[in-house]
Amino acid sequence: MASSLIFRISPLASLSTTRHFPKPISPILFSTHNSMSLSQLNSTKMEGTEITEEVTEISGPSGNVKKKIFVAGATGSTGKRIVDQLLAKGFHVKAGVRDLEKAKTSLSRDNPALQIVKADVTEGSERLAEAIGDDSEAVICATGFKPGWDLFAPWKVDNFGTVNLVEACRKLGVNRFILVSSILVNGAAMGQILNPAYIFLNVFGLTLIAKLQAEQYIRKSGINYTIIRPGGLRNEPPTGNLIMEPEDTLYEGTISRDKVAEVAVEALVYPEASYKVVEIVSRDDAPKRSYEDLFGSIKQR
Repeated sequence: MASSLIFRISPLASLSTTRHFPKPISPILFSTHNSMSLSQLNSTKMEGTEITEEVTEISGPSGNVKKKIFVAGATGSTGKRIVDQLLAKGFHVKAGVRDLEKAKTSLSRDNPALQIVKADVTEGSERLAEAIGDDSEAVICATGFKPGWDLFAPWKVDNFGTVNLVEACRKLGVNRFILVSSILVNGAAMGQILNPAYIFLNVFGLTLIAKLQAEQYIRKSGINYTIIRPGGLRNEPPTGNLIMEPEDTLYEGTISRDKVAEVAVEALVYPEASYKVVEIVSRDDAPKRSYEDLFGSIKQR
């Protein structure tokens, strides 16, 4: 089994096998499914003693996008694919990167719908809030630490870094958060503590435990979240059809990074994805299903 592992820690290597609510003005994204345009979003503001309501429309490819999707980890192997797919669907994107020089070579600078900003999730929520800005409508987190001798790296990026992003969203009133995590993060509770993949990944600073605690923080934050737990990541184009299961179900299987990016983008559009944790892999024998059906089949916990 170990021979079939593909080493990945951003956000997971391939595998074979107190409540604080955001500000009430924060919008929630949803779609009519027949188009990729996001719905009208209500917000309120107070002027003196009078409260007024404003309606802002955020469109997908069928209209002008007035708000941006912030992608953390935008130059990573999965993050770059998320940026590309968002742009292809007509969204405006703010790509958060640690290395601006790397971003210039890996991301398209000729697309007027793309803005590249410096954003290091380890530097705290205040700086992240400045990077995300009040022109971002949702955040997709596709960060992952680089392997090395620093055993605290998984906690700095996959735990504290994710928490910093959530806190930045709460400061700004951004009420949509999508996290790319990993299957087996709760492997111990699943009875998979001896699973070679679970053991292998936790050798690097207890990576999966760091991710799990970050997930728990998101779920308690009050923000509208979708947590995506992919199986072992492949760089090759997608094959087979998508399998989507509830949390703590899958313990093996692989999936193309392109398909993970697609799921993250589709989660922005379908209200059925809200407040859910989904686990995904691809299988040749799986039936083809719509995203509305896939997300709708997962029950909230």
